[in-house]
Amino acid sequence: MPYVYAFDHKHRRPPMEYKDLLGGKGANLAEMTSVLKLPVPPGFTISTDACRSYMHGGWPAGLDEEIAKHVFRLEKTMGRKLGDPYDPLLVSVRSGAKFSMPGMMDTVLNLGLNDESVKGLAHVTSDERFAYDSYRRFISMYGRIVLGVDGELFEHPLEEAKTHAKAKSDADLSAETLKALCAKYLEVIERETGHPFPQKPREQLRGAIEAVFKSWNGARAIAYRVREKISHELGTAVNVQTMVFGNRDDNSGTGVGFTRNAATGENAPYGDFLINAQGEDVVAGIRNTEDLDHMGKHFPTIKRELLDIFRRLEAHYRDMCDTEFTIEQGKLWMLQTRVGKRTGAAALKMAVDMTKGTRGPAGTWKISHEAAIMRIAADHLDQVLHPQFATKGKAVCKGLAASPGAAVGHVYFTADDAVAAKERGEDVILVRNETSPEDVHGMMASKGILTARGGLVSHAAVVARGWGTPAVVGAEAVKLAKDSFHVGDQTVKRGEIISIDGSTGEVFIGGLSLAAAEPPAEFHLILKWADQVRKGKLGVRANADNGLDARHARDLGAEGIGLCRTEHMFLGPDRLPVVREMILAHTADDEAAALENLRRVQQDDFEEVLEAMDGLPVTVRLLDPPLHEFLPSVEELRIVQARRKLTKVEQAELDAAISWAEHNPMIGTRGVRLGVVKPGLYAMQVKALMQAAAALRSRGKNPIVEVMIPLTVTREELALARGWVQAEIDEAVKGMKRKPHVTIGTMIETPRAAIRADEIAEEADFFSFGTNDLTQMTFGFSRDDVESRMMPAYLEQGLLKRNPFETIDQSGVGELVRMGAERGRQTKPDLKLGVCGEHGGDPESIGLFYDAGLNYVSCSPYRVPIARLAAAQAVIGGAKSDTK
Repeated sequence: MPYVYAFDHKHRRPPMEYKDLLGGKGANLAEMTSVLKLPVPPGFTISTDACRSYMHGGWPAGLDEEIAKHVFRLEKTMGRKLGDPYDPLLVSVRSGAKFSMPGMMDTVLNLGLNDESVKGLAHVTSDERFAYDSYRRFISMYGRIVLGVDGELFEHPLEEAKTHAKAKSDADLSAETLKALCAKYLEVIERETGHPFPQKPREQLRGAIEAVFKSWNGARAIAYRVREKISHELGTAVNVQTMVFGNRDDNSGTGVGFTRNAATGENAPYGDFLINAQGEDVVAGIRNTEDLDHMGKHFPTIKRELLDIFRRLEAHYRDMCDTEFTIEQGKLWMLQTRVGKRTGAAALKMAVDMTKGTRGPAGTWKISHEAAIMRIAADHLDQVLHPQFATKGKAVCKGLAASPGAAVGHVYFTADDAVAAKERGEDVILVRNETSPEDVHGMMASKGILTARGGLVSHAAVVARGWGTPAVVGAEAVKLAKDSFHVGDQTVKRGEIISIDGSTGEVFIGGLSLAAAEPPAEFHLILKWADQVRKGKLGVRANADNGLDARHARDLGAEGIGLCRTEHMFLGPDRLPVVREMILAHTADDEAAALENLRRVQQDDFEEVLEAMDGLPVTVRLLDPPLHEFLPSVEELRIVQARRKLTKVEQAELDAAISWAEHNPMIGTRGVRLGVVKPGLYAMQVKALMQAAAALRSRGKNPIVEVMIPLTVTREELALARGWVQAEIDEAVKGMKRKPHVTIGTMIETPRAAIRADEIAEEADFFSFGTNDLTQMTFGFSRDDVESRMMPAYLEQGLLKRNPFETIDQSGVGELVRMGAERGRQTKPDLKLGVCGEHGGDPESIGLFYDAGLNYVSCSPYRVPIARLAAAQAVIGGAKSDTK
């Protein structure tokens, strides 16, 4: 199988289906070339297979010969040769992974120029200024990306040249100035690397391709993949494409365009454009851009051609597309297209609008409700639930509204300072002239981003939108100094607080109060469709421990409570002293009195939760954590003891804390084991629960109670505990005419319980998989420790493909859930199955739970909408969007 494919290669299927092989960019370039017949500069793609071979064993055998063959073909097509001193062919070398990773990997433009071919370029174009501008761009880009030279060593001479020439932008520099810059750049490279700049084009090409391969494992690319949950094993393709020049003259230009508004979802194309510029000038935010309307004033015919291409692309892909284009001396060229990233509000609006029909070149097209559901990601729902400002005063300045939502935080001016501030517990607003991929770690740490330069498709805007981080870009009034910025006569220093509104572009000095967002109508419509799809197939519940959370969960669409943690009810200031009385009791009577006090407050708590979920099931987990968690720590009491004599109560608490202390409490006396050594505790909880249910029944309510016994690992254990629970239930319902519906089950949270689920099911009405503990015990990881210390290193080095506490996919825990479900139902076919760990709100894990045959997932209340969407997507099964 070859490593290299021309854009016009005849594949067996449409090229857009070969993203695994060609990467997203290569597949779409081939699609535009061979299927849509759009004006695409010729080129070829080096496949992801080649990158993976390079990562595992160095430069692949035979790759040089394949590249040479395709370069020769390209030279023949274009009638020019790479590096020719009279009429040189120039190419770009760009990355292109399966999944879009904007700005995370490397690109080299104008490759093929050297000290001789630059003269040929000047001759054939009759434009010496253009030729040397292209050469200085190539030298600096190749030096920085391929040879590892510090970019500042090129930036400083450029700024000095602009200052000396009194030039406002690069485009104002003369040919002589650019020649001198090229000479300086060549000196910098020889000084910094110890070798002259490579003059042979084939050597340049090999170096650029290898640099793109290497950039796959660059720090910023790894950090991006970890955040976006992209596999480190995919590798990137490399696209070698004939250069077309937007910086030829004022009849040339370059831009980025979207077929619809990626910020709002409005069915209106928009984009950024620059005359006499190359692509990196637009996305880097170095110059402030014009919009497509302004482009139309300069190039009315080309604008009409571009908008027609937009309509063709959208009809072909059945989605909003993001494009890059160049105009070279009056001719339009399409350099790239992909399904575009978008904000949450835009994603929802586009998905709904596209179900209504859109007029295309060949008639009206539309997508189904199922396709619309599949278009929405968890992040999209999160974004429309972003907070907004409750009230706003006068803005100090305004930039472009690049990514919606409101953010308040302390100002920091470098990525490293932003990370350090976050680690101190501060909310951060990162303020930069413009961001670059080197700033990604600081952007991740920030609540919001503000830049003085750049447009709506600059690096800051694209990355912030993808992550749902509020951002304002192109705020030209913001002038940065070393540790401050000023707007007019107002100065904001490092560490001071500002507020930004990414929905309007406004910037405010000081901290504004935040209010919850109001999701758009499309949010509710998409979730309504999702509920219709998953009805009767996969339910969604919430984890809630009080009436307020239960009501909030129900408002968000929860169909019951999958986990009510009774220990959380014990932590209230009026309850904790009573719990401690029970722990410290010396006699059976003292313990019984304390338990009775607890029963009364527990009954009130249970009534609140059951009433909020009236008519829906509520799974109540009996006490799970070890008792020492309800006592002051031994260390804390020892410190008090060192300062003064302990009171009688404090001494009793210290004695009890020492008595209950364990070396490994998470696998110690907790869950059902606690019930074995203190059976009165579980009896009290069940009694309180049944009395709460009875009280609601008497008021005409319909409580549905599921009693969950935690951490059982044997059938005998569950049988014993079920006996205590059933005895209390039987006692409570004696004489009741309208008896509440009650079932008894257990939490499967150890590998042994999953493996022996067939035995445990004999005593259970339901299983709930506790994937938090199941993950800890499967891996031998302590979640509280490894996530901050070990996990980042394991993910970056590829020792784990994913964080198993975020998703159980590929972790082995999913196999245990599947095994437990299958074995449980072998014994009891009607066994109800659910999951109540954090994974219950993870879209990828939800897909696995559906495949495993679970009846419901349960998650935090605020994740309920995401779980509703993900459950529907699991039912649809990832089917491709169907269109009409």
